[in-house]
Amino acid sequence: MSELVSIITPTFNAEKFIRATIESVQNQSYQNWEMILVDDASTDKTIAIIKEFAQKDNRIKLTELSKNSGNGFARNVALEKADGKYIAYLDADDLWFPMKLEKQIQFLKTNNLPFTFSFYDCIDEEGNSLNRRVEAPLKLTYDQLFFCNYVGNLTAIYDVGFFGKVVIEATQKRQDWRLWLTILKQIEVTKPVPEILALYRIRKDSISASKFKLIKHNFGVYREFHGFNFVFSVLLMTRFLFTQLIIKPRYIKKI
Repeated sequence: MSELVSIITPTFNAEKFIRATIESVQNQSYQNWEMILVDDASTDKTIAIIKEFAQKDNRIKLTELSKNSGNGFARNVALEKADGKYIAYLDADDLWFPMKLEKQIQFLKTNNLPFTFSFYDCIDEEGNSLNRRVEAPLKLTYDQLFFCNYVGNLTAIYDVGFFGKVVIEATQKRQDWRLWLTILKQIEVTKPVPEILALYRIRKDSISASKFKLIKHNFGVYREFHGFNFVFSVLLMTRFLFTQLIIKPRYIKKI
């Protein structure tokens, strides 16, 4: 019997995208999953749409927060409720290809890995291709991840039996990168599935769309998460920026 996968999805005013996101999970060839959606006090039709799905599919589970608390808090609430052997992450505006879970779980088992991710393509708010493909090193070490987040949140999956439930900081400041650093520090190296298994939606109002905010949040990883002093954090940021400008573009392809 296949192991249960718990899919963590925080939502906030995602009425435009959440239907397609849920359907991309329902269309998985790997069907033993639960999708745990935690709504962060949406004011649009997001909750109504999720309830519509949940009434027909008991694998879809909704928790409603009474006040807006941020993605990190919502993800941790979902994590507490997860029963799966594997934890996977999917934001409310992103999409999976049908073979995503099946291929990743097989890859984990074949390569004896407790954590993996994959390549992905980028789309705009309307779902149109941006002709951009994001790949990663075929062997990702902790040292590489330390200077660049090569792991797309929508593609990551880890084994709860190996790591336990890894709680993330309830902050919007690069919570995903902090999570992968925490995980990879325990195993030092992992591999991505070298295929396109998901679609990442780039929105105009997203945090990642602002270069200035991104630099600020990345600096916070060194200053706050790692606890380095200000001067050393600045020095690390120079290496980070070098990696972002010179090395990471090698893994971004035009399609």
